[in-house]
Amino acid sequence: MLGEGIIKGMAETARNFLGSYVHEERLTTVQYPEERLPQNESARQFPFLLYDGDDWQKGLRCVACQICEKECPPKCIYIEKSKDKKPDYVGKPQFYPAVFDIDLSVCMSCQICVEVCPFDAIKMDTEYELSTADRFGGLLVNKQQLAKPNSYYRRIHPGEAAEVDARLAAEKAKAEAKAKAAAAPKPSVQPSVAAAATK
Repeated sequence: MLGEGIIKGMAETARNFLGSYVHEERLTTVQYPEERLPQNESARQFPFLLYDGDDWQKGLRCVACQICEKECPPKCIYIEKSKDKKPDYVGKPQFYPAVFDIDLSVCMSCQICVEVCPFDAIKMDTEYELSTADRFGGLLVNKQQLAKPNSYYRRIHPGEAAEVDARLAAEKAKAEAKAKAAAAPKPSVQPSVAAAATK
């Protein structure tokens, strides 16, 4: 029949329109910005840097290995390694980024930087309201702007953060046990035992 598709389409539109007054799940309009839909845990926008504790400078997980800078397809990450070292989460002295900048106007949110980071120092944020009047300087963010606490990461990605925290805690416990075993004094051989062994 000629025009059958148009009639079906109009019937579907009428059904959705009338149904929106009856069924709550059919109300698709969100009164943004007063009303906002909750973000999905798997949502990702732009990267941020994780730190542990209260001080973002001391607790920053990044060790300036520059893998994310090398692997970034649009080359929007810029890192300068520090000259000195600071202890990481297991107490091992590591370099840290003296400069860590991301140009969000170039970033394509591919998450490759997150996947290649061996220290779980960089994760994807869910923040999307980043509009600015400054086209160049406003979207070039430095390490202080990128640094966010682990509690923030646990809030936006609870499942993923729990897995990462458990793995890091296991690594830290293993490193502490190894250091404790290395620092423990070795038992000395008793003279009587040594004499008996020579007989």
